[in-house]
Amino acid sequence: VLVFLNLIFWAAAGILCYVGAYVFITYDDYDHFFEDVYTLIPAVIIIAVGTLLFIIGLIGCCATIRESRCGLATFVIILLLVFITEVVVVVLGYIYRAKVEDEVDHSIQKVYNGYNGTNPDAASRAIDYVQRQLRCCGIHNYSDWENTVWFKQTKNNSVPLSCCKAALSNCTGSLTRPMDLYSEGCEALVVKKLQEIMMYVIWAALAFAAIQLLGMLCACIVLCRRSRDPAYELLITGGTYA
Repeated sequence: VLVFLNLIFWAAAGILCYVGAYVFITYDDYDHFFEDVYTLIPAVIIIAVGTLLFIIGLIGCCATIRESRCGLATFVIILLLVFITEVVVVVLGYIYRAKVEDEVDHSIQKVYNGYNGTNPDAASRAIDYVQRQLRCCGIHNYSDWENTVWFKQTKNNSVPLSCCKAALSNCTGSLTRPMDLYSEGCEALVVKKLQEIMMYVIWAALAFAAIQLLGMLCACIVLCRRSRDPAYELLITGGTYA
């Protein structure tokens, strides 16, 4: 069972690194709606844990096959440290998941006010990406664009083309045809998307923390058997009975 669990640790390492990388990639698409870079801390930690799990799996397999007391003790200690780290990831994940809404609410108005459709900068591309990806328009709805600097400067009574429904090819973004535009605002959808991503981190950490608990239990059982059963010790070391 312990050898099998170590193989699972290798698979878990890959999955954890993938989850962490996914958070980083997604954050890059939504980073203009955040001012607190510490939101990425759970992702950084989970990538570090995933990397460490590769080493733990190697140590665990060698220690289990050789039934080395020192190796198994080291294995248990490292697993305990990683388990504590994953508990920290879960706690931080819940903390930053709760802060997502405040962060987005605090910065989204400034991002929309900085939109420049004629010479789009990074923030403008981020808005167009979010509106197309999440199928939304404006902060709460498409009418929010009327209060932006870009809308007042263009004076054409239209919103960006990224507000147009994907199925329509002749949409110009004109507010005279609101049925051509996405009706839902982006703020709630951005918050929902980022909270879902943070939940991936939390569930991944919880799932593999449970597996590590089982690994620590199995290693402790082998350690106890090694230390309390002299006959077992003689057989392992090549000794014989009188």
